[in-house]
Parts: sequence; C-alpha cells; structure tokens
Amino acid sequence: MARVGGRSLWLAWPVGLICAGIIGALVWIAAPGVPGAIDFAGQTLRGSTSTPLAEAKGGTATPPAQLRDCRDLYPDSLWAELVWTPKVLLSQNTSAAATSATPLVDALHPKVILTCAWRLKAATTISTTLATVDAAAAAPLAQPALVGQGFTCSASGDGVRCTKADGETIEEDVIRSGFWLSSQFRSWHPDGFTDRLVERIW
Repeated sequence: MARVGGRSLWLAWPVGLICAGIIGALVWIAAPGVPGAIDFAGQTLRGSTSTPLAEAKGGTATPPAQLRDCRDLYPDSLWAELVWTPKVLLSQNTSAAATSATPLVDALHPKVILTCAWRLKAATTISTTLATVDAAAAAPLAQPALVGQGFTCSASGDGVRCTKADGETIEEDVIRSGFWLSSQFRSWHPDGFTDRLVERIW
C-alpha cells in the first residue's frame, strides 16, 4: 500500500499506541459503573409503568408488599434527585410523623409503615412518613381537623390534600384510601415533591 506523503511512521505508531492506551484506561475506569447504570435505566423504565403502591379494600388499608424501604417509596426521578444531593444523609425508621396536626393524630391513631428523614444540615431537612389510618374515620375528620390547624386543603382523589407554611417550614399531608402521607420540609423543597409521591403511591 502506498504511504501518504508527509506522514512519519516513527511518530504515528507511538501516538496510536498512546491513544489506544488512553481508550483502554477509560474503559477500565468506567467498567465498574456499567452495571449500576444499566440497573438505574432498567428501574427508570420499570418505574414508568409500575402499579401504585397503595391499595385499600373497604375501610382497611394494608401496607403494600413491595414497600420494603425508602427506595421503594420514592419514584426513580425523585430518589435520584435526593440521593445525588451533595452531603445528604438518609435515616429510615418507623417513628411517628413530625406533623403539627396533633388532634388528628390523636383521633386517627395512624400506624406508621415507614419514615424517611433526609438531612443536609440541622435546619435543612425533609421528613416523609407513610402510615395507615381507618379510611371510614379519616373521611369526615381529616379536612375539618387540618383546616382548624391552619392548613389549606383541596380534594385528592377520594381523599384530601392539605398544606401549611410556617416560616421556613412547610408541611404537606395527603390522606386518601386509608393511607396518610405526611411530609415536612425545612428550608428544602424539591419541585413537585408531593405530586411525584402521590403519583407513585396512588
């Protein structure tokens, strides 16, 4: 084969080997992340067609079997946004919701399924609690009790959604189909947080 004029083999070979080495190094560095990327993509695709978590029969709500931990509670996009926030810490437990609606808690006696508390620093937190309540008792009590505590409420499916702001703290509660979703935000409120959780759960 004729050699192109002006090109030097003694220079082309080392440059080619260096390029091949760089490509190989990049492949080697990226290899450990490939399974995670594939898994994330798969979860995203599955999440877009997943069935709702909550299902209540009659007046009784039972914890969904697929809800094992905080990862199962949040939709993929919201989960990624939270866990990729720099310096965030997640605490998972079954502690009671940090709601200001104490009279309603006393009336409904919610049974906590899961509480997920996210913390950036002492005054920058998000706490989300999903609990079961008696659907028949919650229907007539929820909205009047929350409005009486200073919440602004609107309909959400067969239930109610209420919001209250107090300085840097915002509380959003959704009581529907025998479940009570309560979130408290302190100086941190991702866009569409409750909307995305409602779509995931119901």
